[in-house]
Amino acid sequence: MQIFTGSAFGKVHVLRIDRGEYLLESIENFIASKNIRNAAVVSAIGTLDYCVMHMVGTTTLPPVDEFVKWEDKPLEITSIDGVIADGSPHLHMTVGDREHAYAGHLEHGCRVLYLAEVVIGELDGFDFYRIRTEDKILKLTDINSI
Repeated sequence: MQIFTGSAFGKVHVLRIDRGEYLLESIENFIASKNIRNAAVVSAIGTLDYCVMHMVGTTTLPPVDEFVKWEDKPLEITSIDGVIADGSPHLHMTVGDREHAYAGHLEHGCRVLYLAEVVIGELDGFDFYRIRTEDKILKLTDINSI
C-alpha cells in the first residue's frame, strides 16, 4: 500500500451535463478547459440512454477487460467516482435498470438521457500520475513520493 497526503480540497465544480451530451467526453473537455491536473470525482447522478463500460473479466495477470454496451436502454446513474491524475480521469460508475445494477469503468460513448450532475473537487498538494506495470496495471503515484 502507498499513501498520498495533500493539503486540502481546492475549487469544487458542479457540472450539469444535458440531454444528448456525452458523459466522459464532457468531463474530459471540462478538465482540459480548466487545466485541472489533480482532482477527485466525488459524486454523480443522472440518466443514460446509451452506455459503455468495461469490467475485469479474469483474475489472472495481465487483466482482461470485458466491454458491455447498452443501446436505447434507460439507465439510472447511481454513482461515479474516481481520481483525475495528471489531467486524465480514471472513473468507475454504477448504473441500474429496474432489475439489476451494473458497475464498471466509465467509457466514451455514454450519452445522457435527461440529465447528469457531476461534482469534481480539485486536490491541492498533489502531483499525481500513473505508471503501467509489467502486468499492465495502471498504478497511481505522486511525484513527491519518489
